[in-house]
Amino acid sequence: MIKAVFFDLDGTLLDRDTSLLSFLNTQYERLGQWLGHIPKDRYIARFIELDKRGYVWKDKVYDQLIVEFEICGIGQEALLQDYLMEFKHHCVPFSGLLATLNELKKRSIRMGIVTNGKGQFQMDNIKALDIEPYFDAILVSEWEGMRKPDARLFLRALECLQAAPEESVFIGDHPENDVRAARHVGMKGIWKRDRQWDEAEADGVIDNLMEILEWIAAKEKPLPFTRN
Repeated sequence: MIKAVFFDLDGTLLDRDTSLLSFLNTQYERLGQWLGHIPKDRYIARFIELDKRGYVWKDKVYDQLIVEFEICGIGQEALLQDYLMEFKHHCVPFSGLLATLNELKKRSIRMGIVTNGKGQFQMDNIKALDIEPYFDAILVSEWEGMRKPDARLFLRALECLQAAPEESVFIGDHPENDVRAARHVGMKGIWKRDRQWDEAEADGVIDNLMEILEWIAAKEKPLPFTRN
């Protein structure tokens, strides 16, 4: 029986691609005094390229943008601060997020988030999605002093929820950092399909968060009786 479900954040609960695009459009307009000499499409496209889907922290992204686009009058620190303060206002959830969490809660399944990233920044995004109260544990790599796919982070999450690995599921979009790492410690690993990868070695594959409910229900069906 599944007693605990853990989620990644970016690309799993938070539609980061859509959120980032929304943020960049407004940042360009908000800081037009300093960014207006750059064609908007070029600014956004280059940011997304340098960002590498969140795996490069924004100080380095802004440093590179300043050099490439000859941005003057505003420095990396101010651009980064704008990102830290404003991104949370553009957080877009994936379809079915609240319905999924509500149903898991009804089933008395404990829930946690395990995410890489900066502590307060990720917490701000979780609060912006209005999902913090659903979770019994939230582990952010900066605050935990370790990053996925470190097995210790998954084991710590299990300990927080007092859950056994074989009774737990981890859902994430990254085949290695999420799915493989979770399976390595004995959890079930569910891949939320992402266009960046063709496939993942997983215990299940979903396209929509609501599908996790069907997966859990299927696993809990009793085996059919057979006569010897």
